[in-house]
Amino acid sequence: MYLKKKTFRTPSNYLMLFILACGGLLMSSCDNESRGFALPEGDIEQGKLTYERLACNSCHSISGIAWKGGSDSLNILLGGEVSSKKTYGELVTSVINPSHKIAPRYKKIAVTEEGDLKMDNYNYVMTVQELIDLVTFLQSEYKVEVPNTNYYPYY
Repeated sequence: MYLKKKTFRTPSNYLMLFILACGGLLMSSCDNESRGFALPEGDIEQGKLTYERLACNSCHSISGIAWKGGSDSLNILLGGEVSSKKTYGELVTSVINPSHKIAPRYKKIAVTEEGDLKMDNYNYVMTVQELIDLVTFLQSEYKVEVPNTNYYPYY
């Protein structure tokens, strides 16, 4: 008696395999920090000194450091209470590639005609250790505020 082999090579099975593979990739990329991105531990005090040496306070204000901008300068607030954690990767990116993500409230005042931020490029004047320390300092200035959730009971 001849038995017919069952084959799983149907278009619907290939589609299911593709969907499962895509789902697996999406699930593996759901990480709050930049996966595989880790720099050595930084020093908050050295980061504060780097912030002042690079004159970040001519355009940015942060608690505990005097703002040194003029009347025509930007005054972009850093630190304080935020509703979500500022990740290490986000802060590193903001320093080395500030035009990567621009907050909507600053698009009119802090952007050049080409669409880039007016922030200087410090990649050639800052050491990697200074970057690590600066980001450690900046991250310490943010306090996560838990959003107010007024849930009303259902009756």
